[in-house]
Formats: sequence, C-alpha cells, structure tokens
Amino acid sequence: MNKLYPDAATALADIVQDGQTIAVGGFGLCGIPEALIGALRDSGKKNLTAISNNAGVDGFGLGQLLTTRQITKMISSYVGENKEFERQYLAGELQLEFTPQGTLAEKLRAGGAGIPAFFTKTGVGTIVAEGKEVREFDGEQYVMERALVADVSLVKAYKADKAGNLVYRKTARNFNPNVAMAGKITIVEVEHLVEIGEIDPDEVHTPGIYVHRIVVNANPEKRIEQRTVTPS
Repeated sequence: MNKLYPDAATALADIVQDGQTIAVGGFGLCGIPEALIGALRDSGKKNLTAISNNAGVDGFGLGQLLTTRQITKMISSYVGENKEFERQYLAGELQLEFTPQGTLAEKLRAGGAGIPAFFTKTGVGTIVAEGKEVREFDGEQYVMERALVADVSLVKAYKADKAGNLVYRKTARNFNPNVAMAGKITIVEVEHLVEIGEIDPDEVHTPGIYVHRIVVNANPEKRIEQRTVTPS
C-alpha cells in the first residue's frame, strides 16, 4: 500500500466532509500538523467537531478554522490563548465540551484501543461529572467517561518510514500518539521520510498500522506560542 501523498490538500481531498469529527495532535503550538490544518481550512468543510488539547492561537493552528467558522464544537482541555475562541463561546456561537487534560488523553487512547468507556476519579463532585454515571470502587467514587473516536485524525510526527511507523520529538509526543490511534482514518504530516527498515523497531512510537496517509512537510513554521526572552 502506498501511503505517501504529494501534499496535504491531496491527502484530505476525498476524506474530509462537512459535519465530521476531526482529532488534531499537538500541545499548544508544539507538534501541530500545520500543513494539514491549512489544507483543512482551504477545503471549506464546515460544521466540524474538533478534538484537540487546545484551539491554537488567533490566526494560527486551529485558530484559523475558528476565524473561518468551520468549527462548531470543540472538545478541549485548554482554551486560554485564543480570544476568538472566547468571543465565539461567550456569544453562544461555539459549543465547548471542556475535558480535563489527562481524561482527554485517555479518552483518545481508549478509543484507539477499542475500549468504549472507563472510570476515573478526575471530575468527581464537579460539573465535569454532571449527567455521567458515578460508581464506587474500593470505597472511592469514580465517574464514567466515554472514549473518543474521530472520523479523521491529523497528526504531526518528526519522522516516518513508508509503512507509516512514526517517531515524535519531545513535547510533540504528548497528544499525537493518542490522536493517531483514535482516528478511523489517520493522516500524518512528517518532516523526514525514510525507507522501511531505517527506523529501529525500538524507536517506533506509533506503529504504521494506525497510519493511512503520509504527507511530507520538511520545513514547518513552528511558531512559538509565548516567546520569553531575557534582557541583553
């Protein structure tokens, strides 16, 4: 199977549709699939539900799709860097399913592992638990959380071989592996593509079985979310 596509737009063209649930990797602006997000914006698809740790910043990352009003619902754990997100939410124009960060990661991992739900102590006794089953185990209360499965997952990796085996770098590994698992179709954007066999099996973070399409973006912009410098 040839998983390599010439560009992000081609990789998305026959896959993304209005009303889909799209999971997007990244932590802040670190490890986001910049080219794939741009291609999704350019596709014009709308009424999307986006699963992501955050919504990028104004004008970059998923923030672009908020500006174009293509996202109608966010499933996120952190939204503090995006004023357009705030404006749309407070105006009732954007739905938000606010999810604790560890719970969000586990919901994606569970979805990829075929586990429909799990119990966690996080959120017990708070609004996070409203409307959800709460059960006692060993004298402690736990809330049931449903797993997440996306129609399409967009992932950023540092390196891939042509079979789709992936290697991430540093903080980019925080959410991308779980997002890769959770997609019915997973498209990965990589900086380096190598031949099958060039990645040591012990170095593989995501096995190629989870990856359906690969796009090479050798020179991503990699913006810094909050730049802090010391006086010279």
